[in-house]
Amino acid sequence: MEKQSNLKRLMYYAGRRKYLTYLSWILSAVSALLALVPFICIWRIIRDVLGGDLQSITRYGWLAVLFAVVSALVYIAGLLCSHMSAFRIAANLRKTLMRHITKLPLGETEKFGSGKLRKIVQDSSEATETYLAHRLPDKAGAIATPVGLIALLLIFDWRLGLLSLVPVVLGFLIMAKMTGRDMEEKLKEYNNALSDMSNEAVEYVRGIPVVKTFGQTVFSFKRFKAAIDNYEKWVIAYTKALRLPMMCYTTAINAVFAFLIAGAVILTRGGVTNELLLNLIFYIIITPIISVTLTKLMFMSEDEMTVNDAISRIDSVLIYRAVKRNAGR
Repeated sequence: MEKQSNLKRLMYYAGRRKYLTYLSWILSAVSALLALVPFICIWRIIRDVLGGDLQSITRYGWLAVLFAVVSALVYIAGLLCSHMSAFRIAANLRKTLMRHITKLPLGETEKFGSGKLRKIVQDSSEATETYLAHRLPDKAGAIATPVGLIALLLIFDWRLGLLSLVPVVLGFLIMAKMTGRDMEEKLKEYNNALSDMSNEAVEYVRGIPVVKTFGQTVFSFKRFKAAIDNYEKWVIAYTKALRLPMMCYTTAINAVFAFLIAGAVILTRGGVTNELLLNLIFYIIITPIISVTLTKLMFMSEDEMTVNDAISRIDSVLIYRAVKRNAGR
């Protein structure tokens, strides 16, 4: 049997609201494309100012405001749709998990530990909620934005447009390093350490009356101390592993301006023209969207790894089955 993707599996829990998730993707993509129109209006304003034509400035200014407001409203509508679906998925997921846990033998429950079970039910469902409500719509917008940007970057001046895309390529390469299989394994170990510490903390609180009654010492909770030390080790390792790639990634996505200035210096060796100056100003204004888009993609990739790990933990407690009967309630 072909293994279903995690997203398709989560859609079972959405019931009739799964179509709202797909609608949120469309609305987010439309919002991202509408958000590019104000930059074109700003470019027209700059062109008219440099050309001495001041009659159309007000019209383009109001058009920029109109498209910006419409883009924000469409994006809000997309988030409303995605949240309605994500909340239904999180609720049905928790209901299914708790229904299954209450039917487990006591030995199976003790094998996991109450702290781990609480973390799986609460944190794993919250991770899927964040991913479905925010990151997936942002992913649709982040895909639509580069398509519109590439068209704009190549229409005005393809030379400056290609220079603007160089940091994008560097950013994707570094992002692949940060979201690869090695980093996914580190994230899994980090979550394992956090889950162990949470479980031992619960056992520690429950064991305090025993310590007081039988006069035990704090060394009776050496497992809790070992869990804290293990968590510290993985936190530091995870942070160090991301330190250099994150520094290079931040430098790359914010280096568009430097590439444009260097390209402008080369292209103006034969003299500065109004057209080249206008295009350069346009690229300087619009390229910050690239860093915002890539940052959204980076967080989306991180949350996707978190969701994959959360679903694997849910599978360790619950044998996956569709909930068509209860999802539409």
